[in-house]
Amino acid sequence: MSAVALERPGRAHRSPSRSGRRGRGTLLTHVILSLAVLIVASPLIFALIKATQSSAQVTGPSLLPGLNVLANIRAAWEGAGLGHYMVNSAVVAVCVTVGKTVLSLLAALAFVYFRFPLKGLLFALVLFTLMLPTELLIVSLFDVVSGSLHWGNSYAAIIVPFIASATGVLLFRQHFMNIPASLSDAARIDGAGPLTFLGRILIPMSWNTIGALAVIQFVSAWDQYLWPLVIMQTDSKQVIQVGLSKLIDVEGQSNWGAVMAGAILAILPPVAVFTLLQEQFSKGFALGQDK
Repeated sequence: MSAVALERPGRAHRSPSRSGRRGRGTLLTHVILSLAVLIVASPLIFALIKATQSSAQVTGPSLLPGLNVLANIRAAWEGAGLGHYMVNSAVVAVCVTVGKTVLSLLAALAFVYFRFPLKGLLFALVLFTLMLPTELLIVSLFDVVSGSLHWGNSYAAIIVPFIASATGVLLFRQHFMNIPASLSDAARIDGAGPLTFLGRILIPMSWNTIGALAVIQFVSAWDQYLWPLVIMQTDSKQVIQVGLSKLIDVEGQSNWGAVMAGAILAILPPVAVFTLLQEQFSKGFALGQDK
């Protein structure tokens, strides 16, 4: 029997069919994923196209890009004052994000490394707040903020009520529970207090989780609409989501090209934050893995 006959002939006959099926499967997967991306991105693509068209084109069926993008951006930026609203939203979003991160770190530190009565029940109550939307609490919140605290029409009214985050407490608690207990024991032996242990050991090991939480909370704070609309009475402290409504003329003819351009401008800061922190955002939710 020759050496050629000792080789496995079946593999040579099966390889073309297997590679063909694998190639067709890969092609089908790419087609399905491309269609899914196109469907998800279609509203953004539509807004981008309409933001470049004139007032006459934007109300028509044309889906071809126009030449009025600069005029529409100028109308949104200067006509409706979106630049001022975006600065207000940036201040609110940054303050809310920093406040939620700090409070979540401290709360998670207490729930993981401290022993106190009813700790499990208190953590369950913190998670229970996830099921209470702002819309459900808006009447009582308005009464407390504008009546008892006299914070109506101020930045404190749209920052302080939102600096507590059950999501952040859950993320940091799960992350801290994956850190070896020997680190806390060693820090205690070296005489490090809880805040020193948090600042020198836990925070450097938690940048991915901090980045993931920062993305979530920044986008959430940036997208506030109902509560600022209710609590703010002057335009000078209003946020971008409410400011976008200034572009829509209910009684007259709206410049929908400028409206679309304003909407595109409004999403740029959250997109920039996500782009800068996308690696931390992806790794921050790997709660069961070492980070």
